[in-house]
Amino acid sequence: MKEIEETGLLIEERRRRIIDLVRSQGRVTVESLAARFGISQVTVRADLSTLESAGELTRTHGGALRRAEDVDQPLDVKQLQHHAEKVRIATAAAALIREGETVILDSGTTTVELARCIRKLDLRSINVITGALNVASVLIDVPSVRLIMPGGILRRESNSLTGPIAEASLAKLQADRVYLGADGIDPEIGVMTPHLPEAELNAQMIRISREVVVVADSSKLMRRNVSLIAKVQELDMLITDRAAPPAAVEELRRRGVDVRLV
Repeated sequence: MKEIEETGLLIEERRRRIIDLVRSQGRVTVESLAARFGISQVTVRADLSTLESAGELTRTHGGALRRAEDVDQPLDVKQLQHHAEKVRIATAAAALIREGETVILDSGTTTVELARCIRKLDLRSINVITGALNVASVLIDVPSVRLIMPGGILRRESNSLTGPIAEASLAKLQADRVYLGADGIDPEIGVMTPHLPEAELNAQMIRISREVVVVADSSKLMRRNVSLIAKVQELDMLITDRAAPPAAVEELRRRGVDVRLV
């Protein structure tokens, strides 16, 4: 049925589906794509060539492979990368939290550092919403934190709960601020991730929040990924480190984002 369901797509939509397939499966073949989308193999090869030129995949004989840098790395690898920068970013992010606020902490290594900073805040009571199990474990014994955890399906790569159950649970809540992690930030497009269900959950977090703050080290800037979490115009603030590319910082500020370098 897949082949019938995905015929007749617009070119850009078809190419986006191809990117999704490459990212999720690791590899695709020209033959399978032609059958899936009801197009000729010549057209598939043209699509793959275009996507390779855009840096979205790597062409091979008879198909294409996911780029090595697009693999969603496990948390135990990510947490070792740019650790000092993440601690500074988390400290600045925690300083925004006020008495009685409700904040959402996305999954990710920077938000785990933010949770550690929240442990040290001199506050009587705040609400923290998170579907990230590692974030929750940091806050589970903090008396001043009322921990709210939506349900969902466990995604082991990010140690977080995602899916329709999580989205439905969040729809009933409201927050003052959401802190989003990111795998890629393009100053002209927005914040991205390699995992579509997490992007959809993040979009729900944004809908119920008054303020959207992205916490990400400078290595994430000028990078793209397959799933868009939020467009630039949906962002209120980006907290990143001072190694951020000046051109990217300038463009984000021009588009109305409060960029804070720490």
